[in-house]
Amino acid sequence: MQLQFLGATGTVTGSKYLLQSHSKNILVDCGLFQGFKQLRLRNWRPLPFSPKDIDAVVLTHAHIDHSGYLPLLVKHGFRGPVYCTSGTRELCEILLLDSAKLQEEEAEYSNKYSFSKHKPALPLYTREDAERSLQQLQVVETYKEKSLGGTLQLQLLPAGHILGAAMAYITEDDTSILFSGDLGRPNDLILSAPATVKNADYLVVESTYGNRAHDPSDPLDKLEAVINRTIQRGGKVVIPTFAVGRAQTLLYCIYLLKKQHRIPADLPVFLNSPMAEEATAVFDNHSGEHRLTPEQSEAMCRTARIVTSIDESKSLNTRKGPMIILAGSGMATGGRVVHHLKEVAPDARNTILFSGFQAGGTRGAAMLDGAREIKIHGEYVPVRAEVAIIDNLSAHADANEIMAWLKHFQNPPKQTFIVHGEPVAADALRLRIEEQLGWDVYVPDYLERIALG
Repeated sequence: MQLQFLGATGTVTGSKYLLQSHSKNILVDCGLFQGFKQLRLRNWRPLPFSPKDIDAVVLTHAHIDHSGYLPLLVKHGFRGPVYCTSGTRELCEILLLDSAKLQEEEAEYSNKYSFSKHKPALPLYTREDAERSLQQLQVVETYKEKSLGGTLQLQLLPAGHILGAAMAYITEDDTSILFSGDLGRPNDLILSAPATVKNADYLVVESTYGNRAHDPSDPLDKLEAVINRTIQRGGKVVIPTFAVGRAQTLLYCIYLLKKQHRIPADLPVFLNSPMAEEATAVFDNHSGEHRLTPEQSEAMCRTARIVTSIDESKSLNTRKGPMIILAGSGMATGGRVVHHLKEVAPDARNTILFSGFQAGGTRGAAMLDGAREIKIHGEYVPVRAEVAIIDNLSAHADANEIMAWLKHFQNPPKQTFIVHGEPVAADALRLRIEEQLGWDVYVPDYLERIALG
């Protein structure tokens, strides 16, 4: 087998890995690049192979940096099956259609206000492309073996992280390779722990938090403090929110704070993300994958008022605080949250609260780095609001949790590849695995091809 790294090298986005055997070409993950412009431009460049030559795609989970390129792959000729869990299929139906909608809206907005260099600005793909790609998704049950054709076999193993997330364990004859996807946490507030794995000849493991440990303090304490001091200023708390996973965790935390009388029970909470609303509903279909009881799940869903219309979304900007607004997207790269940021960022009474990792080049990363202004829709907006982060709500395993998961291996892999991390994080995890476990570890480069075996 040969493995080529087509994304998530030197960055946490764009996950794509081409696994080639003598019988089949398999693409593991099919994600969009996000963040810095030079990374986003890769989404527009042709892949170093013809999509028509790919026999199958395996998705580890539904997040756009792992699935969002799929409509483009189909647009350019891929006609094979896309294997994933049932949770991933349901969430992809939400996320890919929303991604296409955002692509179309951004192009339309660019053309209307002429802030794009391209005349006319075009979407990367359309809703029709996304709908076509969804028809190719095929569900594979976790732990069940699935033939990928020839002598290739696939097993999907629970990874935690978000609903439906899985590790991809692929074998051919006597050679095996495990793709971790994004690893969840062993004691997540909502989601179950990732499965343990005892053996794999080759391992491709993420390193988003490869150089960090999550803050062991209670995230409820931080959230309570941020909300209450913003209330005292009469301001709004705007939380750029990942619609899948993070939105549900935040809603559950806010529910707990209200139940425990740690924040006002009548504090208005708005979920301004139709996609997050749909994703929250998916929890009811997958009770075996998370820790919430039916009663807790129902209470979480009732915590926020759902904002459905554009007019209602706009009215939140003129409504007086205090209030909490959760809106997509989590790194403030697009969606409804950017319209709220234009209004709340210039006012020192307000708080912009991030709840997870911010990739380099995103508005979220810029604000956390102290940017005094951010560019939105071609204009610079001053940032006078408090900018805060709760980084221990992350659904990613931290460096200590990754190491604990790796220690379940009975034998070291022949080689371990570190991906899906910024350079400092990836190299820190490489060094730690080498020194503490004595494994052969390598950090691949973009487009690098490596022979396995």
